[in-house]
Amino acid sequence: MTKFEILQKRSQLLSQLRAFFYQGGAIEVDTPQLSLSATPDVHLRSLSCQVQIPGHATPKTAYLHTSPEYPMKRLLCEGVGDCFYLGKVFRDGDLSPRHQIEFTMLEWYRLGFSMQELIDELVQMVTEMLAESMHAIEQVEQLTYQQAFAKYAGIADIYQASALNCRQVLANFGVAEIVGVDDDDKVLWEQLVMTEVIESQLGQQGLTVITHYPARDAALAQVSPDNSLSALRFEVFAKGMELANGYYELADADEYRLRFNESLALRSDYGLPSVPLDENLLQTLAQKRLPDCSGVALGVDRLFMLQQGFERIEQGLCFAIEEA
Repeated sequence: MTKFEILQKRSQLLSQLRAFFYQGGAIEVDTPQLSLSATPDVHLRSLSCQVQIPGHATPKTAYLHTSPEYPMKRLLCEGVGDCFYLGKVFRDGDLSPRHQIEFTMLEWYRLGFSMQELIDELVQMVTEMLAESMHAIEQVEQLTYQQAFAKYAGIADIYQASALNCRQVLANFGVAEIVGVDDDDKVLWEQLVMTEVIESQLGQQGLTVITHYPARDAALAQVSPDNSLSALRFEVFAKGMELANGYYELADADEYRLRFNESLALRSDYGLPSVPLDENLLQTLAQKRLPDCSGVALGVDRLFMLQQGFERIEQGLCFAIEEA
């Protein structure tokens, strides 16, 4: 395909995505890409710049958003209702065949939706977008985090497994020796089994949905009411690639601050720079509780990769960062 043909197909996908949500009664919101706060998540690196705001003697540090989550939640507290964002986000340090530092995200929230109802809508939307593509959805597999370890890594109960069990699985699957990890660091060895063994096997015939991630990895999801070890968080995979990440959303303002502060402490432990918390979000949550809802973020460039059968994410872009 020529560049023009690719851009035509990309434009069509963006139009179809918007139509899906307009028809479903959601409003599109165009939230700020610059903020004076940043996400404290240790896995995300925010890009920053200096902005000269009139009336201030010195420039202020502003951050390009890694997702529109925080302002969207403020809007939900204000009563905006079902809403979606389709636009650019930025994550420093991510550059590979499946990553670009600047990429397009689709994020949406549904009031009154359980986690499962949002999963069902997501699967419906992705199935429609890929219906006539090289990766039309043939089947949808849904497993809990624990079931995924049992099926794809042979660990019957990952919560009871040891670091040694995880290291043995990595060796059994021929994963190259990993250095620099404490032999007894169960959490990290478990994460390595997930990324190095399990994820590559997911969604090979369609979509795989993994639900109920460990509570320690809840991010801003609610903890499962019937199992304090797991959270109401899910991820969707296709061709071994993460496509979307969603939650049944945490609403308690005090718990938001607690989790943000825990993330800041982890950043300090890992030698990462501290970032200013989004006090506007925290104050809004305290004054106007987040309504009962579920939300999810999906990588549009990855969806386009699947639709067109591309091997590298930049094949579907106007210009990759190295060309911009």
